[in-house]
Amino acid sequence: MTGSAEAGQWASTWTPTQYARNGAVEIAYDRLAGSEGDPLLLVMGLAVSRFWWPAGLCQAFAGRGFAVARYDQRDAGQSTRMPDTGGSNPFAAVARKRGAYSSEDMTDDAVAVLDALGWEQAHIFGASLGGVIAQRIALRHPDRVLSVVSAMAMPSDVSGIGGARYVRFGLLAKLARAKFPEGREGDIQLSLMLAREVASPAYPFDEDAAREWIEREADSGPRDTKAQSRQAGAPWHGPRLSELHKPVLVLHGDQDPILRVSAARATAKAIDGARLVVLPGTGHDLPAPLWPAIASEVRQLAGQARASSG
Repeated sequence: MTGSAEAGQWASTWTPTQYARNGAVEIAYDRLAGSEGDPLLLVMGLAVSRFWWPAGLCQAFAGRGFAVARYDQRDAGQSTRMPDTGGSNPFAAVARKRGAYSSEDMTDDAVAVLDALGWEQAHIFGASLGGVIAQRIALRHPDRVLSVVSAMAMPSDVSGIGGARYVRFGLLAKLARAKFPEGREGDIQLSLMLAREVASPAYPFDEDAAREWIEREADSGPRDTKAQSRQAGAPWHGPRLSELHKPVLVLHGDQDPILRVSAARATAKAIDGARLVVLPGTGHDLPAPLWPAIASEVRQLAGQARASSG
């Protein structure tokens, strides 16, 4: 099956978009149709939509006995876009240590989705900024979380400019300089550039598959620096990572062009019993050849969570 045909098949595998409410904020979510088993909630990264989750990876989770759901964080995808406040520089927003809303608000959005799904508890898998939020969900709402997978993420208790030591600024500067036309076509071109740049150097980039889902759900997130600034600048006032007492898996590519592996090592070191898996040849993405292994790791983690609660 060609990449585009395969991606087209995945388009019909998700339930219609629904919305959970956290106060005045509406959070868009959907479920992988037909997936049953242990609840698994997916949290995507900085200002991009839930459609960035590889459908084949979600199918691999379903094949391992998970009911899979994904959602758009506030200021991303089909969820509520917050009022413009402050500047449009995400790095400056992080340094300010104050924002339009808090990271606690962002964790509460995830719990609103759990409530809407009727899930009392769930395993949480977060990628990039979503990994940070996944850690914080477990810290703020430990009774709702069974386990945490933090992929391609910083430690959640790093704040302000302290996180700069983990960042590779070259790609971020390149993306900031990129110029594309306004509107849907420009959004598509920028998303394709981003997908190519974060792709794993040791694995082939499936241009057809990326183009299919990017064109199907054009995402303004990669160019919306104001939304990026609001998300990145959301301050965290909650517990430190050392207080996270859930089974945790930390995933990170050794060729990640955005975050250094030291970010993952710091996260795993801070959490008692966390398992660190460094993925050789992998960038700031989850390449298709690794989906079976990643799904197996998440299933193993779920088994650990079941054993520890039994």
